Amino acid sequence: MDGNAQAQRCLIRQFAGYAKSISLRYAATFEEAEEIVNDCFLKVFNNLHGYDKAQPFKAWFRTIAINTAIDYYRKNLKWQGQLSLDDLEVADWSDDILSEISAKEILIMVQRLPPTYRMVFTLFVIDGYSHKEIANMLGIQEGTSKSNLRDARRKLQTMIKLNFPHLYQLYNWPNKGFNEN
Repeated sequence: MDGNAQAQRCLIRQFAGYAKSISLRYAATFEEAEEIVNDCFLKVFNNLHGYDKAQPFKAWFRTIAINTAIDYYRKNLKWQGQLSLDDLEVADWSDDILSEISAKEILIMVQRLPPTYRMVFTLFVIDGYSHKEIANMLGIQEGTSKSNLRDARRKLQTMIKLNFPHLYQLYNWPNKGFNEN
């Protein structure tokens, strides 16, 4: 496929949606996601010689897409200000709430997380990496990964409370104490 424009277009058509679904989970904006997708395909085309045909292509592609998102995060981290924790009210979490919120609404809230929290949350919750793996990938301590995940969940809970107050009423959350976690 090296240098074969037609084969490259075919691969892009086949995997663009998949690449975008991965990059949107890590990016703060649609534009960032597009940059990650473009970088991903560039890496795929430049590294096709390293693909082991005995392995599933989609898994190899997914790894490149996730690593590209991590690289994008690292590259742009220097441009992001110091993250500070706001005083957060933390509610009890219920998976029932997620059934009341659309995937698009959840994605928008995840994209609003600070970059560090978004990265750890996505790697752990969506892509299934362990805290040890995340720590190695991002160059942080395992405890930092756990802390960032906890804080990401708290921020998401706060966003849900603000954006979907009717769900809190439905589950009688206003009557429960906060900061119980």
